[in-house]
Amino acid sequence: MNDEPEVLFQRRGRIGLIILNKPQALNALSLGMIQAIEPQLRYWADDDGVDAVVIQGAGEKAFCAGGNIRDLYKGRGTDFGPSYYAAEYHLNVLIHTYPKPYVALMDGITMGGGVGMSVHGSHRIVTDRTLFAMPETGIGLFPDVGASWFLGCCPGEIGMYLGLTGHRMRAADCLYAGIGDMYVPVDGLAALVDALSIATVLDGDTVGAIVREHAGDPGEMLLADHRDAIDRCFAGDSVEEILARLAAEDGDWAREQIGSLSGKSPTSLKVTHEQLRRGTLIESFADIMAMEYRIADRCFRGHDLFEGIRAVVIDKDGAPKWNPATLDAVSPANVAKYFEPAEGEPNFG
Repeated sequence: MNDEPEVLFQRRGRIGLIILNKPQALNALSLGMIQAIEPQLRYWADDDGVDAVVIQGAGEKAFCAGGNIRDLYKGRGTDFGPSYYAAEYHLNVLIHTYPKPYVALMDGITMGGGVGMSVHGSHRIVTDRTLFAMPETGIGLFPDVGASWFLGCCPGEIGMYLGLTGHRMRAADCLYAGIGDMYVPVDGLAALVDALSIATVLDGDTVGAIVREHAGDPGEMLLADHRDAIDRCFAGDSVEEILARLAAEDGDWAREQIGSLSGKSPTSLKVTHEQLRRGTLIESFADIMAMEYRIADRCFRGHDLFEGIRAVVIDKDGAPKWNPATLDAVSPANVAKYFEPAEGEPNFG
């Protein structure tokens, strides 16, 4: 048994430091962690002795690999899923609207729920070890934690590409996509935190200046090589049209995308496409999260999420049996149900 707390809170000078402390589990985000972090952030928001918050993950492998989907699997048939998503999304809103600089050190694997804990901050730092992805369509879910917002802010059709395929990005591509703000080498992170901790004043401009002093060159932006094809293909008005455009594109890259999409949940692909298109039309972040809660609630009460978790995490056979099994079997009426109000849905405003 590990008696260490799942999340640690420290004061270092005028910063409040959050350490996600489950390195053996890639700092996967449990409900208990969420319930501990939110009140601490609210306390620091009102604390005149704290000018900024820094969040990082323990260990060298991950900032946070996502939500604890084993807990979701165990909670099937209960209200655990809606409770988890309500708490997580409220925390995402708090980070998005936080009144003080929020510095996220996205060092290592940063996926799913870990993206929600970082990408909404004021200063998103990527490193040599950053590995970003929103891989939810591969487990019968959808890119949530505010992805309807931040993927919609990516240049061109990069957000749709990332959301449907779950493509994994390194530091340079995170900057290109607008997911991260600055690159700091791994061996400079400790010095960065030290510099922030000894600063006498930490407003947004000061934090930015300190980060720039420790920033470096992330290297080649590989995503840029495929930008034109991404914009051509992923602008399609449906998943079927995207696949048709990829087929017409030909070439190894296009074939790789077709292969990737063919393994995803057909329902998740169609719901995600609709979600991301709707997201660009919603002005309020609270309304974004309300939409995502409705989708999450529907997923938790359906089939594909649990079949995806079974195939990827529980049995690890890599052979999910999606239902429906094909894109043409997922009707517009079925997709529309994911956007209907959920019973007892919370207010994220």
